Amino acid sequence: MLSPHVRFEGFTATDWVRVLSLFRPRRTTGELRDPNRPRGGVIAIHDRGRLRKLLHTNVGRLGIEDIEWPMTAEELAKRNDASFCIVLESGTLERIMERFASRSRKGDDLAAQTVTLFSLAQAELAAGRLSAWPLRLRGVPIPTSGMVRTSLDAVCPIGKAMVLGIFEGGELWTSVALRRGQDGISLILGPDEIRGDMGLLSGDWRRDYRHLSHAIEDRVGPIAFGCYAETATFRALEVDPSPGAWARAAFVRDIILSPLPAPMAIPLGIDASRAAFLAVRKVMERVDSNGVVAGSIERLWDRAAKSAQHGELEEMLGFHPLELLRKLLVRDD
Repeated sequence: MLSPHVRFEGFTATDWVRVLSLFRPRRTTGELRDPNRPRGGVIAIHDRGRLRKLLHTNVGRLGIEDIEWPMTAEELAKRNDASFCIVLESGTLERIMERFASRSRKGDDLAAQTVTLFSLAQAELAAGRLSAWPLRLRGVPIPTSGMVRTSLDAVCPIGKAMVLGIFEGGELWTSVALRRGQDGISLILGPDEIRGDMGLLSGDWRRDYRHLSHAIEDRVGPIAFGCYAETATFRALEVDPSPGAWARAAFVRDIILSPLPAPMAIPLGIDASRAAFLAVRKVMERVDSNGVVAGSIERLWDRAAKSAQHGELEEMLGFHPLELLRKLLVRDD
């Protein structure tokens, strides 16, 4: 996905920390996470029915003398006050790396290498030689590198850029622009060199996003996909499980998607349709005690959704990108 000669420009330390903070796991309620929650992870190595090594990412090596083996990854995590746990059969990592080396080809980009690694890890998981807790992406299919490239072509063709602009208090809080070259993302541009080009701002981000868009286009070229919002709104949408959340926000301009490629617009439209169907079904459940009409509405939605999905981004990848983002970020006690 990244070009071998990618340029990383226009970020202060604060700008970059802010970008990363946008994708920090959080609760769906918007409340702060418990500061005393389990932190770090546990990695266990076992061989021939015996636990050989136990490592905590925060405190280092742990004793194994008083542990009754076997034990599940979830039990190990809770026993050692960890937020995640990985259990490996001896030799699993070596086997993954040997297979990765044999499958890798000169010229494979980051996307192809990442997909290969995930596929090999999934094979070990299916064989029972690797287990993990929690499995937040359970059921999400791993796309091929060709699927990833096709999806990227649909959202951001070569020579164009994707932009995320986040505002707070009438000012540009942070932004990131990714320009796609012939061999991957060739430029990652931050806001430090953009703020001076935006001119005089009105303090209304719904107007000022255009200044950001024009300033970025002057630096990186035409924009294929742009997403603009205030900090709190963007963070809430990332973990909002309600159907139609992104579509509703776009409709009332709590978030601005401009330009919006068709492969991204269609899933959002289906998301809004799903919300409408659910609302109608709730009404019908009150007056239709036998569920005949409600069942018909649900079957109608299923047929409409299947027919509308043809050719969209979700069909290319095999999963809904917004749902994947939510699964990665949601943390509930």
